[in-house]
Amino acid sequence: MEKLTICLLLFAFSLSLFSSIADAGSIGINYGRVANNLPSAVKVIALLKSQGVERVKVYDTDPAVLKALSGSDIKVTVNLPNELLYNAAKRPSFAYSWVEKNVAAYYPSTQIESIAVGNEVFVDPHNTTRFLVSAMKNVHQALVKFNFHDKIKISSPVALSALQNSYPSSAGSFRSELVEPVIKPMLDFLRQTGSYLMVNCYPFFAYESNSDVISLDYALFRENPGVVDAGNGLRYFSLFDAQIDAVFAALSALKYNDIKMVVTETGWPSKGDDTEIGATVDNAASYNGNLVRRILLGGGTPLRPKEDLTVFLFALFNENRKPGPTSERNFGLFYPNERKVYNIPLTMEGLKHYVDRRSPVAGDQRTQKGGKVNVSGQTWCVASGEAEKDHLQAALDYACGEGGADCRSIQPGSTCYNPNTLEAHASFAFNSYYQKNGRAMGSCYFGGAAFIVHQQPSKYTISFLHNIIILLFILFN
Repeated sequence: MEKLTICLLLFAFSLSLFSSIADAGSIGINYGRVANNLPSAVKVIALLKSQGVERVKVYDTDPAVLKALSGSDIKVTVNLPNELLYNAAKRPSFAYSWVEKNVAAYYPSTQIESIAVGNEVFVDPHNTTRFLVSAMKNVHQALVKFNFHDKIKISSPVALSALQNSYPSSAGSFRSELVEPVIKPMLDFLRQTGSYLMVNCYPFFAYESNSDVISLDYALFRENPGVVDAGNGLRYFSLFDAQIDAVFAALSALKYNDIKMVVTETGWPSKGDDTEIGATVDNAASYNGNLVRRILLGGGTPLRPKEDLTVFLFALFNENRKPGPTSERNFGLFYPNERKVYNIPLTMEGLKHYVDRRSPVAGDQRTQKGGKVNVSGQTWCVASGEAEKDHLQAALDYACGEGGADCRSIQPGSTCYNPNTLEAHASFAFNSYYQKNGRAMGSCYFGGAAFIVHQQPSKYTISFLHNIIILLFILFN
């Protein structure tokens, strides 16, 4: 009976996970240019296309960049900078001219999909917050005049510093002094125009400041016991999800549950000052690579499990003229000579060959013993619905052969033979191998044909499976 329960649960996992992959999230990249040594825009767009990147976000409307993007099929988010907010807010004619010059002149051959009006305005030292919503409305009216308003969305990226409370996630709330003057009017505008909230989210900064209490594995999307939110009972397995749900909770607290979200910036630096804990190449590769896998395989956050996310990695290049600590100049996926800082996938195809190549000294020693992860909560290894059949069959053959997985239950006539599908059999075999090896890091990979899941089946699923088990017990006994 125990084996039957396991195979049915794994099959239920497989069905839910395979269906979620079909409507998975999307990955984009921020193309910043605070540097004096970057390749030409034409070369940059060629680089993006070679990596399979389908979305890019820029911080201005540079003509060379927008022209280079023409005909590329890459969706673009452009930016109206903070220094133009006053004019855009006070003069509708200025907003119209800006749209005419920077959007209408390139659209639709350059696929502008959204306009970021300002960037992290609430922390702008020039105090431009009071102009934000008026500027957004005027830019929208300009889009209406060009009949672009149904195709191009308008929003404004906010930093997590816009939150008054972010821990636990269930207590998420916006800063009280911002709520009435700007947060609510902005959310009303997003609701009325069918747009979404843009959020910049950096688990690195939270980890750097609290490395004594935050697990590195938790910050890097690696296997970990998870953190239970005492407010809602949900278990989080990544700091990223916890931070995003804090924003969702803040939206819910103001009764804007219908507002969706796009993560316009997130990333991890590959280098930092001595005081910048965790800023290493290995950690940057793990964070960004595991994030891509997390987003492209689909599924939302614990608070909004059915809401897939669009996420823009920060950034395309290391930018040598950015001020601040060393980390600020080392968030890039590429060096200016177009060589990769580290190798991570950016597409579903790339995920087939991806494994988090964690350094033996880079892991969080508080959660490891003898190279194996000490996990108090259960995890499972399941087959990827995106894996090619030949690849999946070869991985199944290895698991049941050289790998030593116990595959007797998926033989003809055995308890887990049905459903008789390659995916279901592979999930059983992969999980057997994974559990046999103590859920060690790398034991749920199979050349990209498998991945780890943490979700427990819903109560409905458990009840449904329980009834099946009882029925089968009666039939076969």
